[in-house]
Amino acid sequence: MKKLERLKGGHPKNWVDAVRAGREAESNFENGGALCEIGVIAIHPLADLMNPTALFVSSGNACHSPHMILRSIPCAFLALPLVLSAAEPPPGGKPEAAQKPSPELQAAREKLVLPGVKINVAQWCVDVDARVCLVEGMLELIACTKDTKEHESIVAVEAKPSHIHTALLLLRAKPGSPARQKALDPEGTRFMPVPPIGSPVDVFLVIKDANGKDTELPINDFMISTDPSEEPEAGAKPVKFPTQTFLFAGSGLEGNGEGPRDYACDLSGNVISLATFGDELLCLPGIHDPSDSLRMWQVDGGKLPALDSRIILRLRPRVDPPGDAPTGR
Repeated sequence: MKKLERLKGGHPKNWVDAVRAGREAESNFENGGALCEIGVIAIHPLADLMNPTALFVSSGNACHSPHMILRSIPCAFLALPLVLSAAEPPPGGKPEAAQKPSPELQAAREKLVLPGVKINVAQWCVDVDARVCLVEGMLELIACTKDTKEHESIVAVEAKPSHIHTALLLLRAKPGSPARQKALDPEGTRFMPVPPIGSPVDVFLVIKDANGKDTELPINDFMISTDPSEEPEAGAKPVKFPTQTFLFAGSGLEGNGEGPRDYACDLSGNVISLATFGDELLCLPGIHDPSDSLRMWQVDGGKLPALDSRIILRLRPRVDPPGDAPTGR
């Protein structure tokens, strides 16, 4: 775990001294940005876990009241060691030398609880409890939240997308943004499409094999294509989906009047998308309108367990784990 020295003379002086000396500031954005994002995305959902019987409840979610703010304080101390452990490797792109995790870091990892989400340090991935919700039909998503878009998604999850976002942050993944429209003039009459960005994340399903053993399979093993513009040739094999890698777009925050903003994917349920919705947690590179696509993707139900079966949705960021992570990849 990286130790950050206490600043002397405040942040402005530290920045000026760093510029003059040609070195990195102690309060650089690699540290501050991660802490800020934990505060915005992670502390809010973690605070809900501290007191499920919150005095202020609206639509099933704890409101941002003084009580909730006070409950967030112990969560901040719980998440802090995890945030610092998720700092980027030093210049050169290589992780630090292997070292034994500190007792504080190990305790923080063990205490962190996100319903339906497990940070699998041994495999350096996020495991999300899921159920099979589609074995036949066309797809616009890989994963959605419960009671949203099960009719066009392979699996449904009960976990909050903001909790999954939190877990990916703690495994060093860097969120970007979903595809969006950028205004080209002050009046907002002309727009330019901007593709999504974010850390690459490999997506898998963990299912039982014939011997009852957990088996990790890439998500594109369960997806095939049909081309409605042509008749399939006799004996032609279905085309397999070309990738298992998606971008950690990170959804976004939506306005809620004068109060705190909501995590957009918590409301829409678009956890991992094939089509472009603009609020998804994970997405494909580029912009994809299903109505303009000649090749439509559908679920290959023959490779999936029975409908409603419980399985694991596994998300593995393509980043190097720190030296204290016993990876089993």
